[in-house]
Amino acid sequence: MFAYIQPLGLLVLSNIFMTTAWYWHLKYKGVPIMTVILISWGLAFFEYCMAVPANRMGSAVYSVAQLKTAQEVITLIVFTGFSTFYLGQAPSWNTAIGFCLIAAGAYFIFKS
Repeated sequence: MFAYIQPLGLLVLSNIFMTTAWYWHLKYKGVPIMTVILISWGLAFFEYCMAVPANRMGSAVYSVAQLKTAQEVITLIVFTGFSTFYLGQAPSWNTAIGFCLIAAGAYFIFKS
């Protein structure tokens, strides 16, 4: 069971770092862009340190399509939380419906 959960846990952590790297600066528009880029690169380094092992370990128990799908669903969940709690922009009903449709697609990819 650990072999199935560990890659997903690492993907969650990697997505937290990547979402932060991409969007943290939107609250700090006065920070010079080169500073933003350097900080974001630093955050992205840690994202890669988790995503690469997650995919390598995950490929032992998931197909590549399942790994990519899990990555996208996790990205949407992490992004929604980040957007809501950090940026103060909760998803609209249309966004929620769109995310649900993506989750429905994920269901079919994981369905045996």
